[in-house]
Amino acid sequence: MRLLTALLVLLVTSAHPFAQERTITIGVDDSMKFSVTSMTAAPGEKLKVVLKSKGTLPKMAMAHNFVLLALGTKPDAFIKAGAADRSTDFIAPAERSKVIAATAMVGPGETAEVSFTVPDKKGVYPFLCTFTGHYALGMKGTLTVR
Repeated sequence: MRLLTALLVLLVTSAHPFAQERTITIGVDDSMKFSVTSMTAAPGEKLKVVLKSKGTLPKMAMAHNFVLLALGTKPDAFIKAGAADRSTDFIAPAERSKVIAATAMVGPGETAEVSFTVPDKKGVYPFLCTFTGHYALGMKGTLTVR
């Protein structure tokens, strides 16, 4: 019976190459930059993004998040639309449908994570921090799906 179970697990795993979730850890600090600005994944791959803050400034003044946007979303317009929405981590409710994955805001010493399935459509997907001013100062990157 154990042999049969082991064979079934092997068969399922080999039939679904992305059955295992891949983890990408991104560091953030008071410099307002992601430690990882470019990621590559295959369509349908399962990813977990772990956001770790090593900052020292208070969370009210310097929080960070990771927000992956849908293909074709204009980051500048997305950021502008959510600029006044502190209660929703600066993501405008009307723009929520453009978010593929997002973490909560993190402050000094905090960690947040989000798991998601990479979209099937190949292309370059933007990710960014929505905290006011961070995107404009370079807190952004891309996920290339190929």
